[in-house]
Amino acid sequence: NQTDINEFILLGFSYGLQVQTLLYLVFLVTYMVTITENAIIIFVVKRNHLLQKPMYYFLGNLSFLEIWYVTVTLPRLLFGFWSQSMTISFSSCMTQLYFFISLMCTECVLLAVMAYDRYLAVCHPLRYPAIMTHKLCFQLSILSWAGGFSISLVKVSFISRLTFCGPQVINHFFCDISPVLNLSCTDMSLAETVDFALALVILLVPLLIIVFSYCCILSTILCMPSAQGRRKAFSTCTSHFTVVVIFFSATLFMYARPRRIHPFNLNKIVSVFYAVFTPALNPLIYCLRNTEVKEILRKI
Repeated sequence: NQTDINEFILLGFSYGLQVQTLLYLVFLVTYMVTITENAIIIFVVKRNHLLQKPMYYFLGNLSFLEIWYVTVTLPRLLFGFWSQSMTISFSSCMTQLYFFISLMCTECVLLAVMAYDRYLAVCHPLRYPAIMTHKLCFQLSILSWAGGFSISLVKVSFISRLTFCGPQVINHFFCDISPVLNLSCTDMSLAETVDFALALVILLVPLLIIVFSYCCILSTILCMPSAQGRRKAFSTCTSHFTVVVIFFSATLFMYARPRRIHPFNLNKIVSVFYAVFTPALNPLIYCLRNTEVKEILRKI
């Protein structure tokens, strides 16, 4: 039981064959829909001159991120359903863990950047074009990606140094931090502390920026004299705010608590929600609440 292992077994969804077939179809359709939706948004934002604005530039970044977000986990899960082979090598597990956490951290920062963009647009509309330049948009997007991938590198470097031994079963459908940590047979207190501290930083700092931005936005909207102006300002923020609530409620539940108190079956349900279905819902949320995007899609 103390022998080092070089592969894990992903328990996934261990139900009967009929249930697994149904889950395979659901996840396959969800994956295809997510890729299609986000690819359409990137194409529309890139090709239409009316959408060459900072808000849509960041939306294009988010759509690009969502494509890779589901690609990190779902193809491996679908292959496992199809082949009934749920083993994954140690290096593949660490790679999957690194990219999944990197993309999640990047999305945290990117959502904060989008909130800052909405704050400038609503609270400082006259100065907005001078502040939110193409150069600043590019710098903020680079900051989001670089910050997310750097923090994830620190997290995974500590986890990968641990010694893992049998049983090598991961009670999850992909390599996530909590179930992987619980397979370690050496002292994992340092890795767990570093992971927990960085999770708080990458979740709470962007969340504080978002809360501050929306407090300022709400205060500005309530001071507007016309009802039409208030409705227009609200409409530019509701899509982003909805995505923020869905994303942060799930990620705070999963990653801003000590690892050992997690009930793993509940973890899997929450993970399916934010790692599989949320990337499919985000394009619909942005498009259904955005008159400009709906009109352009209708013309296309």
